[in-house]
Amino acid sequence: MARPGLRRRAVGLRLPVFDVDGVMTHGRIYLGESGEEMKAFNVLDGHGLKLLRADGIDVAILSGRRARCVERRGAELGIEHVIQGVGEKLPAFHALLAALELEPSQAAYMGHDVLDPAVLEQCGSAITVPDAPAAVKRSAHYVTRRRGGDGAVREACELLLALRVAKSRK
Repeated sequence: MARPGLRRRAVGLRLPVFDVDGVMTHGRIYLGESGEEMKAFNVLDGHGLKLLRADGIDVAILSGRRARCVERRGAELGIEHVIQGVGEKLPAFHALLAALELEPSQAAYMGHDVLDPAVLEQCGSAITVPDAPAAVKRSAHYVTRRRGGDGAVREACELLLALRVAKSRK
């Protein structure tokens, strides 16, 4: 479900930023016997992130939790900006944008829970998943059809790429 104006908002997109748990994954956390944290990532989502990068769009990860598997997944996908373990995402989002000399309107953000509305409300293109709380959905410009961990990131990547192509044809 897209709100009016999403195409206009995506025009200057330079940096999509993605949450991890509930967006890039189902939101389940598996703990091994030795305390190792494991997450299941969707390969379709990974390819969507690679499509963005192939189109010259930088990508970032911003997560409230910290896990080595997220660092590894980011490295596998060539994502340079992996920010984890932040209690408040908005200051971290602004610090990332400042470091990259970008405005909030040049960023998209995909989040799904209580730490995310502040960023969703300040970024240029706000995206969430269908099982997000109502307050998060109200802050989003687009709600994916697919759930987190089941191709929602791929859907968002394809949407953002399509909006850029549609804009360049005008």
